[in-house]
Amino acid sequence: MGTEKTDPTAYHNSKGEFSDVSDHDGESVQSPPRHTLQRKLKNRHIAMISIGGVIGTGLFVGTANSLANGGPIGLLLGYVVMGSIVYSVMVTLGEMIAFLPIPGGHIKLAERFVDPAFSFAMGWNYWYNWTIVSPLLTFVVPAELSAAALLMNYWNQTVNDSVWVVMCLVVVLTINMLGAGAYGEAEFIFASIKVLTITGLIILGIVLDLGGGPDHDRIGFRYWKNPGPFVQYNNIGGAKGRFLGWWAVLTQAAFSFIGTEIVAIAAGEAKNPRRTLPKAIRRVYIRILLFYIGGTLVIGLLVPSNNPYLKLNSGTAASPFVLAIETAGIKSLPSIINACLLTSAWSASSSDLYTSSRAIYGLAASGNAPKIFLKTTRSGLPYVAVLFCASFSLLAFMAVSKGAGTVFDWFSNMTAVAGLMTWFGISVTYLRFYKGMQVQGIDRKTLPYYTNLQPYAAWWGVVSTITVCFFSGWSVFLKGNWNTATFVTNYILLITWPIMYFGARFYYGTKPVAAQDMDFKSDLAEIAADTYDEPPPKNKMEAFWQWLVSIAAPLGNF
Repeated sequence: MGTEKTDPTAYHNSKGEFSDVSDHDGESVQSPPRHTLQRKLKNRHIAMISIGGVIGTGLFVGTANSLANGGPIGLLLGYVVMGSIVYSVMVTLGEMIAFLPIPGGHIKLAERFVDPAFSFAMGWNYWYNWTIVSPLLTFVVPAELSAAALLMNYWNQTVNDSVWVVMCLVVVLTINMLGAGAYGEAEFIFASIKVLTITGLIILGIVLDLGGGPDHDRIGFRYWKNPGPFVQYNNIGGAKGRFLGWWAVLTQAAFSFIGTEIVAIAAGEAKNPRRTLPKAIRRVYIRILLFYIGGTLVIGLLVPSNNPYLKLNSGTAASPFVLAIETAGIKSLPSIINACLLTSAWSASSSDLYTSSRAIYGLAASGNAPKIFLKTTRSGLPYVAVLFCASFSLLAFMAVSKGAGTVFDWFSNMTAVAGLMTWFGISVTYLRFYKGMQVQGIDRKTLPYYTNLQPYAAWWGVVSTITVCFFSGWSVFLKGNWNTATFVTNYILLITWPIMYFGARFYYGTKPVAAQDMDFKSDLAEIAADTYDEPPPKNKMEAFWQWLVSIAAPLGNF
């Protein structure tokens, strides 16, 4: 593969889209049918996975600690900064994955554009992330299940947490064992409930803040004045204490956003990926602005930062939204909202198991995990990977003996750092992808999705993620504040990443892929064959959905 200007006709059909692929000798390059995952996720599935798939316990429950640590302004600013990082990472990922929607997602892209050893480190970090963080299965399993125990304790603290963990495990495992199609349908329903819930909570919060509740108490910006806009972290005075309070929000905010990259893993099972994935990427900013920024703003208005029930390790913690509704004197609604938040934990857990199983499938496809994880049923379910990842959800039973709030803190710390390292890896992969395109003379404007923010967005992703990771556990170094568990859960992954990378380079004898040698052709013919124009709606419901999906489309590619 040379460095000369690439002939656009080698990559585009008459519509200007990537379709046919040929090498410089004019011979067709065909990708062997080595992947057995099947494309069963529809446009609406991908849309909801993108918009609502990871609106979970980080936003509904984890914001409690953030408000207590940073205050209302610290909470809001923390989510604004992290939101800018997430958007940068997603447009960075979107450009690559819309071009190459292959099984393994960004893990396989790292192998192709950076270094097989980098893919090894990135893949196992990602798998670990989703195994520890979610509900039952892989990444997010124990953290989400622990959060579910927290939510169930709101109704009944006499029932052992293990009962709630088992219940959630059964739901999540059943969904994932039914295959990608069932997961997509379940996620569509769960995510719809979450989107309606957070939208309703934001509207309700505004009404309550303006005095529309049963007590007609107009709150306004009362809590921004008393106890104040910021919290003096650990009673440290002045600007230093306020800055540390804000910084304490960042790691938890990262936990809330972790999972936005799931669309990359789902790309290998998405129908018509060249059409659906760019639309999903374009909607990222809607979720950031409406759900996260809007949600944290409302929380800061309705709940004082010194509320004792905000501390998740207090044993009696509750969602800030539920606390606000209770304070306003609305009966019954807190239980309804808590039930909606519980489905959020199930949804996030289901997504986590799905993602972790596909991550280890991608690792196996790259030769970085045992080939047994490539085993699938005739319908394309990687059952060995699903069952293996699900087994790690047993870690959620730690919530029974250690206290759900404390365990949630541990898992959220590890998940946040693992997720940030994944974003770091995605950003590094894009910078190499960008360099390869330049060297090989490929015009990025011909890609299915691109943004004019590059390469600056990718550089922001690299610098910001590694900085937040490095300082994620700073609080343990304050005088009299040492906590071994907190230190380990914040820094173990930051330490293991370079060990895995350099260890893999030494063991496998790999080296970074040169820009002129990067493969921009493999799999393109197969991907083009899966690309088609969306059929017209068959009924009014489908017409409404297509209209809703199209709203965000014109706002992308700026």
